[in-house]
Amino acid sequence: MTAANRYVYGIVDGDTVEFETDAVAGAERVYTISHRRLGAVVSDIDTTDPEETDEDAQRHDDVLREIMDYDGGTTVVPMQFGMAFESDRALKNVLRGARPAFRRAMNDIEGKIELGLKLVCEADADVDREAIETAVADLLEPIATQSVANDLFSDRLVLNRSYLVAESDRERFDDAIARFEDEHDDLMVKYTGPFAPYSFVDVKIGAQQ
Repeated sequence: MTAANRYVYGIVDGDTVEFETDAVAGAERVYTISHRRLGAVVSDIDTTDPEETDEDAQRHDDVLREIMDYDGGTTVVPMQFGMAFESDRALKNVLRGARPAFRRAMNDIEGKIELGLKLVCEADADVDREAIETAVADLLEPIATQSVANDLFSDRLVLNRSYLVAESDRERFDDAIARFEDEHDDLMVKYTGPFAPYSFVDVKIGAQQ
């Protein structure tokens, strides 16, 4: 018997995304439920309150990457982990109500990816954080469309930012990171991505029912 609830990964334009994969909560198929050309990419799940295990959090991110790569590249407005709805009707109501916000978000992120940069120093190192922040900004801000600061959750973190970068500028951005790393061997550079652009989407989609 198929689980009645729908677990949502993200919102796309249209209704064509469908593939088999290792999805959240043991599901094996991802597909689209659509309303007026907006599609929620979902898998079946037996709860509306899924537990965020490390394994399922990774599956959520992996599915989003597969959606981004689908059919030569698909723009997806990513949802945070845990959005599950008890019926197709409830989900379509959300698509209807948030349609303008989803459309705006889709336009903002179309053709773009999120990349992350963390700069880490040695413990007790004497680092000019302001000079490093300025150097990074001068190098990367002209390439990125937007950037946001993330938490400095460790004393050793000198910088922690996410960047929204056009896919066509990815190589330029990669090269700029490589140049910075060559010039700052006193810092550990942690360059991550691409990710679905979580940090640049702020769409609230209401109750999970």
